[in-house]
Amino acid sequence: MRAHCPELDALVRHVRSFATMLTERRGERLLDWLDAVRQDDLPSLHTLAAGIDRDRDAVIAGLTLPWNSGVVEGHVNRIKMFKRQMFGRAGFDLLRKRVLLAS
Repeated sequence: MRAHCPELDALVRHVRSFATMLTERRGERLLDWLDAVRQDDLPSLHTLAAGIDRDRDAVIAGLTLPWNSGVVEGHVNRIKMFKRQMFGRAGFDLLRKRVLLAS
């Protein structure tokens, strides 16, 4: 399919390149990747590139530095699950108690 569709081939190359940049923590390659994406006629990737450009410094830091907020996001996700389970049944006091007792 890629041989018959140059757009699909370009998309695969860009996605794989971004995945390599992500797994190898090569944030310094981001600007070159963004330029390469903008040169191809791939509107969906142009939208992604524009979003990345709006917060470029944070994305480069995320692709380069070893720290992340995964643990914090996990706790936020767990608290949101408690809140969804209790929807319409209780207020903040019960939510607080469940969060504290679950820890």
